[in-house]
Amino acid sequence: MNNTAFSESQVRSLVSKFKIDAGIASIKPFGSGHINDTFRVVNDDPNGKDYLLQRINHHVFKNVPLLMNNLVIVTAHLRKKLGTLPKEILEKIILTIVETKDDKSYFKDADGSYWRMFLFLKDTKSYDLVTTEKQAFEGGKAFGSFQALLSDLDPGLVKDTIPNFHNIEFRLANLQKAIDADKEERLKNVGPEVEFIMQRTDSMSEILRLGRTGILPRRIVHNDTKFNNVLLDSQDHAQCVIDLDTVMPGYVAYDFGDSIRTIINTAAEDEADTRLINLNIPLFEAYTKGYLQETAGFLTGSELQSLIKGTLLLPYIQAVRFLTDYLEGDHYFKIHFTGHNLQRARAQLALVNQLEIHKVKLEKIITNNWFKIN
Repeated sequence: MNNTAFSESQVRSLVSKFKIDAGIASIKPFGSGHINDTFRVVNDDPNGKDYLLQRINHHVFKNVPLLMNNLVIVTAHLRKKLGTLPKEILEKIILTIVETKDDKSYFKDADGSYWRMFLFLKDTKSYDLVTTEKQAFEGGKAFGSFQALLSDLDPGLVKDTIPNFHNIEFRLANLQKAIDADKEERLKNVGPEVEFIMQRTDSMSEILRLGRTGILPRRIVHNDTKFNNVLLDSQDHAQCVIDLDTVMPGYVAYDFGDSIRTIINTAAEDEADTRLINLNIPLFEAYTKGYLQETAGFLTGSELQSLIKGTLLLPYIQAVRFLTDYLEGDHYFKIHFTGHNLQRARAQLALVNQLEIHKVKLEKIITNNWFKIN
């Protein structure tokens, strides 16, 4: 279901379930997300607060009460850590959940759909693509600060909303099943890609092994650190980290690696001509500076060393997922043409190859910036 499937009267009825102190001037579909249905509720007082009403996709997030409990725990912890700031500032830099009239964090309608409401953050913007070093630096600061503020929150309090999300062993097992089944008879098209992936299964599992032995501590991390999950103000300063549905226990390298995956590539995620895939190293350095500036106070030496591993791992995981979907018949990721998932997988593997070629240089950038701060 999409935003247009709801009439204004339906949405107004849903809005009435929440504790809002406003008359409603208008209700408009908002954003371009593919997971949840979102509406902006505009206050009839231009100086008043606006709201976001959102239908949570319970087919993707199968345990909505658990998900919302995570959000309550995480946002409450962030507020506690920043509690000396005025309320109006906190509402700008931390997502504010608006409760229902019966004091819950979500409303379940008669059709079994789940709805939630947030304060709308006015005068902010997000970017799908990073184009300047300032933006990259601010993104690093935003996700670094987010991790730092949550570094003392017990990971046991927050549960998995999507189990095995960044578990490479789970993703590789799914790929092997797809290879064995070959139900679409596509395996003949992917020999080099499968070989590339299988040659790296041991090295790409290192973060998991280090975590299991306790060398890498489990922490609360975002798990979906693409750049448009940071809202910036009018001056391109980071203001608020959003889209907290995937906030779960994990390793800091996951967030670092996923951010780098989305900013360092000089070409599109699904670039057909892999010769165009190179690295924007100045953006990498700017993000790293911002990130380490915020995380230097809590990162362990092992976590610092894991950042380069995460940089390699996250595009590798994405390639494994794209290739698995291709072999299974393209049932998970939306495609625009036959072979789109294979093209995506090839592009991500080309990115992994470039990252491997420049690994020593990237590692030096991380280390040098760490020593500058410490």
